[in-house]
Amino acid sequence: MAITYTALGSKQTTTPVRLGASLFNNCCAAIIAWYEREAIRASLSDMTDRELHDLGIGRGEIDYVASNRSADPRGAVQP
Repeated sequence: MAITYTALGSKQTTTPVRLGASLFNNCCAAIIAWYEREAIRASLSDMTDRELHDLGIGRGEIDYVASNRSADPRGAVQP
């Protein structure tokens, strides 16, 4: 734990505050990512099989596509 001293010489700890803020930010980021995945999953689930076929994915691949947004389900390499 990092300890700093104020001008009056009293101890002041800084690590738990940073750790708590970091933990809070990580939790917020995880919740936001979960909501984004759920929104993608819901919008893909609302599409017809023809619309999904036009995108190059099947209904069984919706969970994979929502969880791995950077991966191309068709195996194509993006420049």
